[in-house]
Amino acid sequence: MRLPIERKPVKVYPDSKRVIARFFYNGEDRAKEVIARVMDIEESAVFTFISPILQEYSKRHRNITRILQRHCDKLKHLFEDLDIDYQNLTLYRKLLIGSYFTHEYSIESAAFFNPSIIEDPNQSGLEDGEKRLIISYRAVGEGHISSIVFRHALIDRHQNITVMPVGDYVDEAEIVRNARYHKKLFFEKALASMIDVNVLKELEAKLDEHFEYTTLRKIIIDSQNGETDQLKRMEYEKILWLSDSYYEIIFSLDTDISDRVIFPISEFERKGIEDARFVKFVEDDGQVMYYATYTAYDGSLIMPKLLQTNDFYDFKIRPLFGAGAQNKNLALFPRRINGQYAMMSRIDGINNYIMYSNNINVWEKPIKLQSPRFTWEFVQIGNCGSPIETEYGWLMITHGVGPMRKYCLGASLLDLEDPTKEIGRLSEPLLVPNSDEREGYVPNVVYSCGSYINNGQLVIPYGLSDYSSSFATVDMNTLLDKLRHSEE
Repeated sequence: MRLPIERKPVKVYPDSKRVIARFFYNGEDRAKEVIARVMDIEESAVFTFISPILQEYSKRHRNITRILQRHCDKLKHLFEDLDIDYQNLTLYRKLLIGSYFTHEYSIESAAFFNPSIIEDPNQSGLEDGEKRLIISYRAVGEGHISSIVFRHALIDRHQNITVMPVGDYVDEAEIVRNARYHKKLFFEKALASMIDVNVLKELEAKLDEHFEYTTLRKIIIDSQNGETDQLKRMEYEKILWLSDSYYEIIFSLDTDISDRVIFPISEFERKGIEDARFVKFVEDDGQVMYYATYTAYDGSLIMPKLLQTNDFYDFKIRPLFGAGAQNKNLALFPRRINGQYAMMSRIDGINNYIMYSNNINVWEKPIKLQSPRFTWEFVQIGNCGSPIETEYGWLMITHGVGPMRKYCLGASLLDLEDPTKEIGRLSEPLLVPNSDEREGYVPNVVYSCGSYINNGQLVIPYGLSDYSSSFATVDMNTLLDKLRHSEE
C-alpha cells in the first residue's frame, strides 16, 4: 500500500520571455566582413543606427550597453588583422559592432524541470514558522541547451508554499579564470576525456606539478602555432576546453536570485548543465558551504562537476575526478561521515553506489549500494538529491525507471554511521505521474533533485514530464515508520 502523499496546487512554469544576450560568432571571415561593413558607415550615421537598438533592448536587459561593448571587445584580435585601431573607435561604433555579434537566447523556452531545494542563507525578516527557500531548476532553451536557473519560495508552518515572481531581467555572471591546476589530476581527467595521449605527454613534460591557466594557455597556443596537422591542432584545443572547465562566476549584488542564470561556459558543457543537486554542507566545526553536483555535457561526453558557494552570488566550479566521478547522479552527503566526505553516484547508469573521500574533488572506489529490486525500477535506480539526516538514518529519495520509461519516486533509509547498510526501502513508489502530469516534453516522468524537511513534513519539489514543476509533501513519521519496518 502506498503512503499518503499530498500534491500541492502550486505549479512553477517556464517563462519564455526570460532571455539573455549571448555572444554570437560565426567564424573569423564572416566576422571580418561584418566589421568592415560597419566601419564603412559614416560616423554621423552610427548613432542613428545604434540609438533605437539601445532603446528597444534596454527594456529587456539590465545593462545592454555593457553587454554590447563586452561582445565587441571579444573581437579585438580581428581589428588588428584589419589594421583598425580599436582604441580610437567611438563608443557608439563599438556598440553597433557589438550588436551584430549578439543574439537573444530564451533560457526556459523548451523545458523546465528537475528542481533542487535548499534553505536560503538569509532567513531574516520572517514570521515564526516561515522559511525562505531557494529552488534551482534545469531550464532548457533552443538547441536543447540546459542551464541552471533559480526561484525564491516561502514556506510557512502549515506547508503552504509561495513561489515569488521572477525579476525583470536575467543576468549572466562575470567569468573569472584564475585556476591553479594539479598536474596529475588534470591529465587524468584529460585522458578520461579521450584526448590524444601523445599530445598529453608532450604538454605534461612542459608543465610543473602545479600550474596556472595562463601558463597552460601560452604553451598550448605556442604548440598550435607550430603545428600544421589540423587534427592535432584540435587535440590541443580540447585541452583548452578542459582547462576552461575550472572557473569562478560572480553575479552583481543588485540581482535577485531569480535574475541569476548559470549558463554553459566551457566547451565541455556547451550542450548543457544538467540536474544540479544542491546541499547545505556543514563541517565538523560548524562552518557552512553550499555545494551542488551537476553534469556537464558537450554532446557526446559527460563530465561530473562540483559547484560551491556561500552566498549564491559567487560560485566556484571544478570538475570531479576519479573512478567514482563517472556518469550522472552524483549527490553529496550534507556532512562528513567518520571524518570523510561521502557521495552517492550511479557510475554504471543502473545501480546506486556510495563512495568516500578525504578530498571533495577526488572520488575513487565506489561501492554498490542498491540494485533495481521492484518492477517499477527494473530499468535503473538512482538518487533524487542528497540524503537527508534523520534520527533513524539517512533518508534517500530515489527514482526508478520501469516499463514504458515511466519514472517514479521511491525512498530508502541508510544507517547513519555506515550508509553502506540499507535499513529499508519502499516496495511501492512514493510518487508516480498521474493523468495530469504524464504529458509533456518527456512523458510519464516525475523527477526531483533534492527535498527538504519542514515542521515534520518532507517537501519534495518535482518536475512534471519536463514541462513544469510542482511540490508534494509526506508526513516524516509515517514515512520513516514505513521504511524502518519495510524489511520485516
